[in-house]
Amino acid sequence: MKFGSRGAIRCAVGTLVVCLLAMGGARGQAGQAATEKPQMSEDAFKNIQVLRGISVDQFLGTMGFFAASLSLNCTDCHTSESGGSWARYADDTALKNTARRMVVMVNAINKADFGGERKVTCYTCHRGSQRPEITPSLAEQYGTPPPEDPDRVEILNANGANQPSADQILDKYLQALGGAAQVAKLTSFVAKGTYTGFDTDFAKVPVDVYAKAPGLRTTVVHTLAGDNTTTYDGKEAWVAAVDKPVPLMPLTGGDLEGARVDANLWFPARIKQDFSNWKSGFPAITINDKPVQVIEGTTAGGSAVKLYFDKDSGLLVRQVRYNNTIIGLTPTHVEYSDYRAVNGVKVPFHYTATWVDGQSTTDLSSVQANVNIDGARFTKPAPAVPKSTSASR
Repeated sequence: MKFGSRGAIRCAVGTLVVCLLAMGGARGQAGQAATEKPQMSEDAFKNIQVLRGISVDQFLGTMGFFAASLSLNCTDCHTSESGGSWARYADDTALKNTARRMVVMVNAINKADFGGERKVTCYTCHRGSQRPEITPSLAEQYGTPPPEDPDRVEILNANGANQPSADQILDKYLQALGGAAQVAKLTSFVAKGTYTGFDTDFAKVPVDVYAKAPGLRTTVVHTLAGDNTTTYDGKEAWVAAVDKPVPLMPLTGGDLEGARVDANLWFPARIKQDFSNWKSGFPAITINDKPVQVIEGTTAGGSAVKLYFDKDSGLLVRQVRYNNTIIGLTPTHVEYSDYRAVNGVKVPFHYTATWVDGQSTTDLSSVQANVNIDGARFTKPAPAVPKSTSASR
């Protein structure tokens, strides 16, 4: 099923977007120490022929890239039986074999014609269609061109013309939240609310959020099948989820950077220091018919993050970041709204995350600020156990 015109792809219930190579039943090594080498795709899954030597989270991100590039879902590339069995993702199909050849072809083009620099990806030709167009369209040539994607990485360079500096925009943001001094007093919070997403088949389920400065965050989604937990301990991050092919997945690369960004943004007192190389002066755009001001910063790991602030209120309304997968960049959006005062600081009670293989919406109902939180909440979680499995023991 397609979400929107050519947008995010919804997978079958209980699965992720896995649109190319084989998924096996291997679930070992999940208890490995966070400092050890993360589990590789060929160790976790069966019949991996091309995308070898990458971590499990990067492998799944790559599947999302395929899905977004071709507007396909899991069972389009795999078999219909794979929707209820991870092992059946190992079955070969004609589309999987074609995709393997395409990955080899794209790699060869980039190596031969662009000195090994990634200039061509699946999306270059497919643009959301399974079959690339080979004939020019006069309707497109003489029609109104589609609007420029304001988040596209190719237009990340600011022009700086007659616009506020990043410092000025951030100062206005802190003032809008309640003032820099008051924001600095927010040191922790515990929140409760509801969550909907692809992993719950869009059923509304309870969610708990635990956060502590500087940059600790754990989210527990209580799905009908079992708890899905995402934890960032200030250095490492993990996902323990019943809908993943491995019960405990360390986050690496861009996924780890994203977990750090999400945790830090909940405590914005140090937002200027948490990022570097701030830039402003991006083309003017609107979000929900409201003008926004855009700035870009760089994470400690060197990833670009764009932040969008309501021009009138000064509040953060969108975050955009990218994950550098083995075949191309994948975007993630987090949109914030429904700001409410908590201990004198405005906090977004509604946020929606969208990425290439999923979308989720969280609505908070209560937020308790500056409470004591057991440090165990931010340690490596136990592997996820489905409710049916735990009940049978």
